[in-house]
Amino acid sequence: MEKKNIDWGNIGFGYIPTDKRFVANYKNGAWDEGGLTEDPNIVMNECAGVLQYAQTVFEGMKAYTTEDGHIVTFRPDLNAKRMVDSAKRLEMPPFPEDKFVDAIVQTVKANEAYVPPYGTGATLYIRPYMFGINPVIGVKPATDYQFRVFATPVGPYFKGGVKPLTLCVSDFDRAAPHGTGHIKAGLNYAMSLHAIVTAHANGFDENMYLDSATRTKVEETGGANFLFVTKDNTVVTPHSTTILPSITRRSLMYVAEHYLGLKVEERDVYFDEVKDFAECGLCGTAAVISPVGKIVNHGEEICFPSGMEQMGPTIAKLRDTLTGIQMGRIEAPEGWLKYID
Repeated sequence: MEKKNIDWGNIGFGYIPTDKRFVANYKNGAWDEGGLTEDPNIVMNECAGVLQYAQTVFEGMKAYTTEDGHIVTFRPDLNAKRMVDSAKRLEMPPFPEDKFVDAIVQTVKANEAYVPPYGTGATLYIRPYMFGINPVIGVKPATDYQFRVFATPVGPYFKGGVKPLTLCVSDFDRAAPHGTGHIKAGLNYAMSLHAIVTAHANGFDENMYLDSATRTKVEETGGANFLFVTKDNTVVTPHSTTILPSITRRSLMYVAEHYLGLKVEERDVYFDEVKDFAECGLCGTAAVISPVGKIVNHGEEICFPSGMEQMGPTIAKLRDTLTGIQMGRIEAPEGWLKYID
């Protein structure tokens, strides 16, 4: 299929409408078959559950053109499962996992002309989401829901190369100990907006959130999980029941152990030990893994040996290996790539 006339090398990380999107509706206790539509707009009642009580969950993933010209998505089955977990926590009817993957395939196929060519650094970002759509005025779950998937081409998350980030330890809490920090709900991201705007105003790229119960353990940032590398090259990631279980993080930990032969640990990471790590990175769908050069805690600076100029050697290897798998340059573990064509 002929690609759209887009300057792939210069698009940013923003919304560009594409030709088709998938829509399914839940009414009278069941999901309909759903299908593709050209209409990007949603019409709903002024009292819709999502507008009154933020009953919405979402996912984020990408489609890539591999080196040999195929279009693939990366581990969509895990996004499907995570959305089921998110929906259950907000008393929403889970969208069936097999239908979720099929909806992704349909949406990408219908927008194949928007999948950036291999080597451009751009990808097709895919956003599945669902929300309560019927009028709800008393505080209770909606009865009717809509599940949708749209896609938009995006450029590299970091234009002009990956530069190490400067973080600040946030005074805000991201998630309560028995709250919703472990699911991908819109309300979690709304809560983080004031904190990230404040961080940016103070000259920082992102926040480091500590656990809200004791404020002694590292959790995550507003939209990414942490990976640390010790001086003896062990890859460490925080364990917590209140952080989002990142698919990218899970994949990077597998790559570290099985492709690079490194020791890996998922455990409590105390803020006191952060100063002793050799490298630090943030991982998520958008950027894969981003290096952190410095963390500032109320004026006290922690500078990682990897510095502010480039990515540390182990994090660079992790990033290169995972993107190599995603782009088809390195053989993927079984089931990691879902071929669209």
